[in-house]
Amino acid sequence: MEHLKISCAQRVIFECITLQDSESVDLAMSLGRVLSENIFANRDLPPYDVSAMDGFAVRSADLFNLPATLVIIEDIKAGDMSTLTVGRGQCARIMTGAPMPRGADAVIRVEDTREISHDTVQITIAVKACHDVRPQGENMREGDVVLTKGTEITPGVIGVLATVKAAKFSVYRRPRVAILSTGNELEAIGDPVNPNKIPDSNTYALMAQVQALGITPAMLGIARDDPAELEQFLKIGLEYDVLLVSGGTSVGVHDYVRPTIEGLGVEMKFWRVAIKPGHPLAFGKTDKTFVFGLPGNPVSSMVCFEEFVAPALRRMMGNTKQYRRTVTARLAHAVKMRPGRTEFVRVQLSADDAGYIASSTGTQSSGVLLSMARADGLLVLPSACSGFEAGAQVTVQLLDGTVFQECPGFKE
Repeated sequence: MEHLKISCAQRVIFECITLQDSESVDLAMSLGRVLSENIFANRDLPPYDVSAMDGFAVRSADLFNLPATLVIIEDIKAGDMSTLTVGRGQCARIMTGAPMPRGADAVIRVEDTREISHDTVQITIAVKACHDVRPQGENMREGDVVLTKGTEITPGVIGVLATVKAAKFSVYRRPRVAILSTGNELEAIGDPVNPNKIPDSNTYALMAQVQALGITPAMLGIARDDPAELEQFLKIGLEYDVLLVSGGTSVGVHDYVRPTIEGLGVEMKFWRVAIKPGHPLAFGKTDKTFVFGLPGNPVSSMVCFEEFVAPALRRMMGNTKQYRRTVTARLAHAVKMRPGRTEFVRVQLSADDAGYIASSTGTQSSGVLLSMARADGLLVLPSACSGFEAGAQVTVQLLDGTVFQECPGFKE
């Protein structure tokens, strides 16, 4: 089978992926979810004209001749309702957020006044009507759509939901994800240390990558290189929305994953992608499950998750921004590559007055997991290039944080 370009593989996955159903959640449990309904304002906010400053509510017409001495007729605190009307030569002492009294059309800050007595103040500047006044409905109007379907729920969004008293609302369901590692060589985390075995890091690295998206995965364990045992594990995994299978997808005589999942009715969409690390990536589907066959090398597995699995899971949860954010950096040293595959180099980022600086984390072997543990991002080397010289401007896909963007942001 031909090695697909990364964009082609991503497109094939996205053509298969469908949105999850909706479910209702409480406000307190909604962070990171995606709205599956529009949210409407339940009132005007502010509900009336309010002061934007601590100061004095005045009639702007009284300030043509300065300084103007005005009589203070009442004090209005936030939460109070004014009971008097401000007439000619009068004003009201007012606090930030307090409702404007009848007759007043502007606010003068305390700093621009001089109190002559407890009930008299001198105004030293002239202002126009509406100065330092927040008008009724400035924030939202009753019946307005304040949050649209597809909005990711952030702390700021939660504040808006609380403002409109949305205690419960609909979001897209999180997919149920299962993780399975394969191979006779693997040593489970609870097994005694065996120098002839390889610790099963993939299960837990993938677990953390899934958890970082707000999903709690099911850990199926390790399936040995035996078709019958592998089939039993895969049958369990195919009951989930997404199955991540680590290892066994290459071309060795004991790589049983692909033929076994095909025998279980999985329609394979592609197998092998033109990237480094991670070219043995496979993707297939049944009528209820999406299956990702990830490489056994730990770095390859994690890179494939970032480029293919994470965007797919975010798309399933309704996110419109599915890809890690990219930044431009300049290389601290030359980087060479062989053209033909899009290559992802693990880098650390530092900064100076001119911007970000990218430096390799060291050896780029796909088996050296420390290269991912030390990385701030993935330097993207397009497939047509043979590398970059020191000082070149390059694209780095960030690994940390929760900010995503709508497209990959790099050229393959």
